[in-house]
Amino acid sequence: MSTHAGLHGLAASAPALAAWLEANAETLDTDATLCGDVVPQLAAAGLLRIGVPAELGGDGGTIGDAIDSVADVAEHSFAAAFVLWGQRTFIEYLLQSPNRGLRERLLPALLSGELAGATGLSNAMKYLSAIEPLQIRAANVPDTHGALGKPAWRVTGGLPWITNLRKQGFVAAAAADHDAGGPPSIFAIAHDAPGVTRSDDLDLIGLRGTNTAALQMADTPLTDDDRITDNAPAWLVRVRPAFLGLQCGMSVGLARRSLAGTNESGPGARAAVADEATALTEQLATLRTRLKAGVAQGEFVETPARLFELRIALAGVVHNAATLEVQTGGGRGYLRGLSGVARRQREAAFVPIVTPSLVQLKNQLAAQRAQQLRTGTVS
Repeated sequence: MSTHAGLHGLAASAPALAAWLEANAETLDTDATLCGDVVPQLAAAGLLRIGVPAELGGDGGTIGDAIDSVADVAEHSFAAAFVLWGQRTFIEYLLQSPNRGLRERLLPALLSGELAGATGLSNAMKYLSAIEPLQIRAANVPDTHGALGKPAWRVTGGLPWITNLRKQGFVAAAAADHDAGGPPSIFAIAHDAPGVTRSDDLDLIGLRGTNTAALQMADTPLTDDDRITDNAPAWLVRVRPAFLGLQCGMSVGLARRSLAGTNESGPGARAAVADEATALTEQLATLRTRLKAGVAQGEFVETPARLFELRIALAGVVHNAATLEVQTGGGRGYLRGLSGVARRQREAAFVPIVTPSLVQLKNQLAAQRAQQLRTGTVS
């Protein structure tokens, strides 16, 4: 196991997981052979309980600790970190849901890794930013159909891309517009609910061990017991910092690993890029500190633009760090099996397009600046 400081975290706190990820990172990226093993491996290492209150079965700590755990995994395998992001984000949805019964029903199996949790809210986050409409509709069912007279619906629609739809069992969060009007709701939709269909895995160029597929619902019956929130817009504003903060952890870890690879090159190559590597390392540390502080203090609930800017800046650091690793690695990085350089290039190429994509965020920031100029509120 490498003793480089950048890899020390997971190697020290979860050595078995670190070794498994190092041995299988290429497989997790290039095929689905091990896709059923990722969530149980993360659970066995205790990572799913980080930042979850002890009274709910977690290990305590903060959401910042959970962000760090995603970064630690991303240093070894971006695919595994993507799965951890999905699982831990769904857990966060339950922690922030007013539906205590749903939390008590699902949380134990999610924390143990028996059940996979899929965020499913990329469409909803884009809806929140007025980028696209919701793709799922909920039609009311007469009260007599609901268990014990609880509100009941049949939902229909689909989501084209969801990660962590583990074939052994999953639950996915999805936002639905109500035919009867009112705010959209967010539901937890089980893999075995009537009318739920999971597609074959999407034919991705990487991250193929992440159980990424499309999900369709056709008249799927749901009740208030399955509802995460009855006011999606207000709730999404509160949960978005955790959603994006955990996602940014993937960028932090990938950039850190590419910079470590740069430092592991020959002395001549290291010297040639020393100033660039130092500047990127310092920039990464600053962005990580700002990210964790902003999420912890609730800053990004009121000022999401600052979080968007952090996500964009981190994507830039990832790109530059991955490019430096290619430059210092030379031809060795172009040979199969000798390094993870090519894999990290594919991983880095995914960072700008994961929802919300950099283009979407930049459009949001531009629209906000235009609005501020019109209203004279620009600072």
